[in-house]
Amino acid sequence: MTLDGEIIRQQKELAYVIDHYSEGTHSTAITSLKFIRSNGESQPVYSIYNPSLCIVAQGSKLIMLGQESYQYNPASYLVASVHLPITGQIIQASPQHPYLSLQLDFNTEQIVDMLKEFHFEWNHKEGSSRGLMVSKTSPSLLDAVLRLVRLLDTPQDIPVLAPLIIREILYRILKDEQRASILQFAVSGSSAQRIAKVITLINRDYAKPLRIDELATAASMSASSLHTHFKEVTAMSPMQYQKQVRLQEARRLLLSDIPEAANAGFQVGYDSPSQFSREYARMFGLPPLSDIKRLRDSLSLRDS
Repeated sequence: MTLDGEIIRQQKELAYVIDHYSEGTHSTAITSLKFIRSNGESQPVYSIYNPSLCIVAQGSKLIMLGQESYQYNPASYLVASVHLPITGQIIQASPQHPYLSLQLDFNTEQIVDMLKEFHFEWNHKEGSSRGLMVSKTSPSLLDAVLRLVRLLDTPQDIPVLAPLIIREILYRILKDEQRASILQFAVSGSSAQRIAKVITLINRDYAKPLRIDELATAASMSASSLHTHFKEVTAMSPMQYQKQVRLQEARRLLLSDIPEAANAGFQVGYDSPSQFSREYARMFGLPPLSDIKRLRDSLSLRDS
């Protein structure tokens, strides 16, 4: 069998497993693994990506980070190395050929362990790079992923074998030529590792006023250096990052039946209802209440 033929066979098997186990977004017996299935193309979906590997078995997806776009499909995989506010849109799917993908979460500690053991090369002088990458899928990576998802058929094996296979999957990713976008966050004292600390602080305290001087101190950087490295990693400024986190959380609160849009704005850190409504509409296309009505109407149609 040719290399291309082997990849096609692996993709078909992976698609079969995901299709068998999932409807919509589906958690699995492997805690860090979930499946996503959709019978059609989607409207833009706003979310915060965890550090994770995303593989499409069938269909195609477009990801927006800041003003940048990333498209991935069965020929490629996507890795987010740090928490990032993104806009995702399924752009190829149908009832006959649904969109089928998986997401495998990981953490920096797992990468640190790999770095210590295998001494992967990384040139820290290159500075920070984007915390999101798309790379070409390989048979060796798909083989490891398939062995992981097959464990769902023998759940008694998951506690012993899943950690070993996940470790192999991470190893395969770290052998990729774009490994620097992951390794940079595992190197103690690197600019990216310090930016990851700032990202954690912003996500934890997103409702509080953004104090660049305090964030710079936490990162042991000057304010200008913080801004530069933060934008290299996230494709946006700290202020833009916080705004996306705030507005995504406000939208989640509104969908959870918060009575007034202004209350959601206050809860995520806005003092001015008019500013909240204006920035919300700029991001989601409609003012808060109109947007939530549209979302609920679309959910009702989908469930009917």
